Amino acid sequence: MKVAMLRGLSMLLLLWLFATTKAAENGTIAVDVGVIYGEDSELGKMGFNSIQMALSEFYNTHGHYKTRIALHTRLYHPNDSIVGAASAALYLLKYTQVKAIIEATTTSMDAEFVIQLGERAQVPIISYLSTSPCVSSGECSYFISVAQKDSAQVKAISALIQAFQWKDVIPIYVDNNGYGVGIIPYLDDALQKINARIPSHEAISMTATDDEILQLLHKLKAMQTRVFVAHLSPTLASRLFLLANELKMMGQGYVWIATTRISNELGSLDENVIESMQGVVGVQTYVPETNELKHFNSRWEREFEDMKLNVMGLWAYDAACALARAVEQVTAPNSGFKNTQIMSGNEEVTELDSVGVSSVGPELLKALHDTSFIGLAGNFNLADAQLGSLSAYKIINVFGKGSNEIGFWTSQKGLVPNLKSASNSGLRPIIWPGDVTTLPKGWEIPASGRRLKVGVPVKAVYEQLVNVTQTPNSTHVSGFCIDIFEAVMKNLNYSNHYYYIPYAKPDGTLAGSYDELVYQVFLQKYDVVVGDITIIANRSSYLDFTLPYTESGVTIVVPVRDDKQSAWVFLKPLTWELWVAILCAFLFIAFAIWVLEHRINDEFRGPPLHQAGTYLFYSFSMMVFAQRENVLSNLTRCVVVVWVFVVLVLTQSYTASLTSMLTVQRLQPTVTGVDELLSTGAYVGFQDGSFVKGLLVQKGFHESKLVSYNTSDNLDDLLSNGGIAAVFDEIPYMRTFIAANPSKYIMMQPIYKTDGFGFALPKGSPLVSEFSGAILRVTEGDEMSTIERKWGMQEYNSTDQGNIETSASLSLDSFWGLFLIVGVATGSSLLIFLVQFLYEQRDIWMDSDVSVWSRTRMLAEAFKKRDMGAHTFRKRGTQNDETDQTSIDGDGADGNTPTNSNIPPRQSNYSDKIEDDLSLSAGASPSRL
Repeated sequence: MKVAMLRGLSMLLLLWLFATTKAAENGTIAVDVGVIYGEDSELGKMGFNSIQMALSEFYNTHGHYKTRIALHTRLYHPNDSIVGAASAALYLLKYTQVKAIIEATTTSMDAEFVIQLGERAQVPIISYLSTSPCVSSGECSYFISVAQKDSAQVKAISALIQAFQWKDVIPIYVDNNGYGVGIIPYLDDALQKINARIPSHEAISMTATDDEILQLLHKLKAMQTRVFVAHLSPTLASRLFLLANELKMMGQGYVWIATTRISNELGSLDENVIESMQGVVGVQTYVPETNELKHFNSRWEREFEDMKLNVMGLWAYDAACALARAVEQVTAPNSGFKNTQIMSGNEEVTELDSVGVSSVGPELLKALHDTSFIGLAGNFNLADAQLGSLSAYKIINVFGKGSNEIGFWTSQKGLVPNLKSASNSGLRPIIWPGDVTTLPKGWEIPASGRRLKVGVPVKAVYEQLVNVTQTPNSTHVSGFCIDIFEAVMKNLNYSNHYYYIPYAKPDGTLAGSYDELVYQVFLQKYDVVVGDITIIANRSSYLDFTLPYTESGVTIVVPVRDDKQSAWVFLKPLTWELWVAILCAFLFIAFAIWVLEHRINDEFRGPPLHQAGTYLFYSFSMMVFAQRENVLSNLTRCVVVVWVFVVLVLTQSYTASLTSMLTVQRLQPTVTGVDELLSTGAYVGFQDGSFVKGLLVQKGFHESKLVSYNTSDNLDDLLSNGGIAAVFDEIPYMRTFIAANPSKYIMMQPIYKTDGFGFALPKGSPLVSEFSGAILRVTEGDEMSTIERKWGMQEYNSTDQGNIETSASLSLDSFWGLFLIVGVATGSSLLIFLVQFLYEQRDIWMDSDVSVWSRTRMLAEAFKKRDMGAHTFRKRGTQNDETDQTSIDGDGADGNTPTNSNIPPRQSNYSDKIEDDLSLSAGASPSRL
């Protein structure tokens, strides 16, 4: 290495002497340019050698150029830090008056001071190592970066993480203000977009000892996350991977992703470091393979056989060529500095004040921005004083003594096995740490170190679900929910990787509400909360839940009564609205028959009370089809036919409903639903500490009407003694309660949808998908039935609940169509009769000489008389017409029945006597009677 260094310095001296001599001989102009890099920096040395080769080869092919760059090198020791780099830059600006500086500082703080000096002197500062996003030209117009920023690769890294569906990633980076920390905000943002998270940020100092690195690795090994992104310098990364390999953290189950800081310099690492990095996946800057690049690599290997070339050397080569092109465009490239600082006799002049301003700085800066060409590293085109984002990265896999190319990432296609792929088709096979091809899942419950902290609620309401027994020396947890959790952990082979922590006060009581319990997971006091934890929306905003393992919903449980013991059970088949509607329909039908039959049918005439009884009896007797009277009008027959059909449907429905109530359904709820509870202002119960209280308030219950219970016996007393009319709670609780009291209470339909019980875990935890899959395997197998039988969690008798619905009283909603048909048929018949009657009596209501009241009375009198034009009265003899009419008129007033009806009426006490009287007075013959 020293031989190569001496050879490089000798070449520099010869080049400078050659440039000066040729400039004097050929009339070319020498332009002073400074180069700054660390004395022990391998990247600085490689870049310097690359710059020398670039200028030599460039001027050989551009002999017509009138300018020649003369390099002035200043080295600084890394221990000098900021002072060394700043001093080197200040020397070049003050004493050499360089027109540009190519710098290769390794820390952002060094670069910032050099950049500020260049800004003050208006001298372009060109960097081929400044990859940190923190070092930018946003506020320093004279800073030009030809290196690709670290922030450009985060999309490729996030694409890898998304492709393999890892949810947790831990970055490991250098703890400084630039080259390490600068990438983290961009990585955070990229991971958030793919719903991945960073549970922990791990920084390493540049001066960290092996013990400090080991301490960090032990911490990482004790965590669940197994995906790490290493963003370190090659030196620090080498130490990290060697120590990680000793701790067996480069084995199966681990994932290591190396950024370009490591991958780009992989060839310069020692063999033992490469051996410890087996299985690492790296993101590497992609450089297109060209003939020019191949020829340059060959020349490099001949000149510097002991020094490995990487992309930073190519950037340095292109930077030197770009500067040579730009210098040629400047009008007076060898102009000196002008001093703008005017000093008075009393002012003290500092070294910084003595630095002037470059006369050609602005012109040279513009020429650099306008420079564009095809370089060794690809297209060289400055935008915003730095190279634009690369459109592709190479994805490598460390294997053997080097690395394998497994694919590419492009901004257009994403991850592809090669750049010729038409679409996103993934990567080629990867050898992961531990020499396996199986994809690591990205997390593990550590076999050693911290076990999972499982929070459980402490309560005594339903011990079948969760029961915690604490003694001074131990804690015993049991119950249905606990058995489900332990079955899940057994299914995942994690039976010994957790321990229970009761959420309790020192006296053993519950330390807070269930909302407060699950919030402890968000506060990282528990890794998971297990028990009767309901999955609801407001909790899901800051936690993740597994799939539910119980039935979902909030329901009502009410006491039951036996309706067969009631003396009024026969009224239950129909609702009171339907009873009232049927009664009104009977009265309406009776009135319609009276109107339609009164003038033509002797059976529906007589004294008022007799008529009322006849019509009502006729209407109601149709219920059993026992009517005795005949109807003569076709309109009446139409009404009767429709009403008979409706009565048939109603009687059959009533019979079926009553039969069901008397023979099948014995138990009926004392409350029909939420509306009844709200309207009556009844007291209702809820479990102490449950979210159901808030739900009831939302439903409209006043808090004064809410009664909490804390044991199942307490709830039984409240419901049995009338303390509450109903209780609202989740279905799993109520199933347990009803199983203990099957004949006293009944469950109604759910009133509120929830997702049942689940395990609560931190947001984005990889355990969510693992636990959910195990829950499905447990619940779909026979083990779930065994656990339910063990804790008395079998389904309640759903047959009773179904009978409540099928045996409910029939309502008006089910029959309003029938009543509509009856109403239309009867109303139409009455309307037709009215029109006919008014037409027949038109002489009365059209007589304008008579008052309205008189005409109304005359129409009423006409309605009371028989309709002699009806076919039932047309067969009377013509000799008795006058007498008959007189008799009829007289009878119409008193309600008696004549004897000269063509169709003799059914005999009655009234008709027999009147019939004889009318026959004698009219002299009717026996044959006509």
